[in-house]
Amino acid sequence: MTAGRGAKEPGSAAFGSLGIVTGSVSRRAGGLFNSVRHSALALRDAGLSVDVLSIRDGFTDEDLSAWDPLAPYVAGPVGPGALGLAPSLGGRLRDGGYDVVHQHGIWQAYSMQVGAWHKRTGRPYMISPRGMLDEWAIRNSAWKKKLSGALFEHRHLRRAACLHALNRSEADSIRSLGYDQPIAIIPNGADLPDPATLARPAGWPEGKVLLFIGRLHPKKGIMELIEAWSMLEQARPGLADEWSLVIAGWDDGGHEAVLRETIAERGLGGRVVMPGSLFGDEKRAALSHASAFVLPSYSEGLPMSVLEAWAYRLPVLMTEACNIPEGFADGAAVRIETDPAAMCGQLAEALGRDGEALAGMGARGRLLVERRFSWPSIAARHMEVYRWMTAGCPAGDRPDCIV
Repeated sequence: MTAGRGAKEPGSAAFGSLGIVTGSVSRRAGGLFNSVRHSALALRDAGLSVDVLSIRDGFTDEDLSAWDPLAPYVAGPVGPGALGLAPSLGGRLRDGGYDVVHQHGIWQAYSMQVGAWHKRTGRPYMISPRGMLDEWAIRNSAWKKKLSGALFEHRHLRRAACLHALNRSEADSIRSLGYDQPIAIIPNGADLPDPATLARPAGWPEGKVLLFIGRLHPKKGIMELIEAWSMLEQARPGLADEWSLVIAGWDDGGHEAVLRETIAERGLGGRVVMPGSLFGDEKRAALSHASAFVLPSYSEGLPMSVLEAWAYRLPVLMTEACNIPEGFADGAAVRIETDPAAMCGQLAEALGRDGEALAGMGARGRLLVERRFSWPSIAARHMEVYRWMTAGCPAGDRPDCIV
């Protein structure tokens, strides 16, 4: 990692160094752990000088090597981790000499440090809300967001040279809140795995597996999925005998205990399996041995888990709130709802399809990722926007991804 670059004149159009600020560089960040990390690595591979600045949490030391060859700067937090308060991060920003700063995530104190960097240098910054300005996300912990918004976040968002949305739906949500500066619509990406055969995960069920991987949080609709699965066992016992449900992920706020209790109460033990967190080869093995993937979420920016499932040629069952309408349009996904009764019928219809039909859905998902969601093409779009920002965002030279 490079630090201590020489100062440049504010407003300089030269661009070669990027500072990325994110609240966590570990699995604690959820989907951002993969999306921000892969984006940073792709930008480095494209020739940028990239620094990643973040805040230490309980998994940082365990997950830091995943960023190699980047070496993120990790600041020590002050006070509760949820505040995102780490004074030394501001000093690192000040000394970095960055042409552009790209902030991922909002509602935490590091927004103020990025804002102070901008005020001191006159250089532009971009903010990726990562779904945190969607209606569902705004309602969740609403009082905290009203407070931080009034204190600093709304002003910080308005001063960004450009905001970044993962899709048109997120851009519309941003616009509905009154932010009128340019928005770059650039999706997440996904790696395209080699067809290497990995051993079946320990404790993996026999037969077909419907897989969920993600953080265990009410937003993800997992409780509703369990209720729908219980209804499915009553309505279609033969189908339920063919399939098992695997719910893999890390606990967020104690939700895991509630889910396990519900599984036990519904008598689903053995047919609904919760193996805990899966990372690295364990995660790749799970995707390799699954038969389909499900994400019954209430709110997403653009979920990495779905892109990864398609990269492994898995058919996907997801809600419209996952914000990848291309999946439905291309026949790579089945639309489901969060209401358990409705979801039960949709599960029955999708999982009752023959193997050839499901394989065709998965193949179309893989083609969709190859065509629209490869990391090198996404890095190229980000670099085009960064250069445009350093030039002062001229109207006549606006990149195609800007709205």
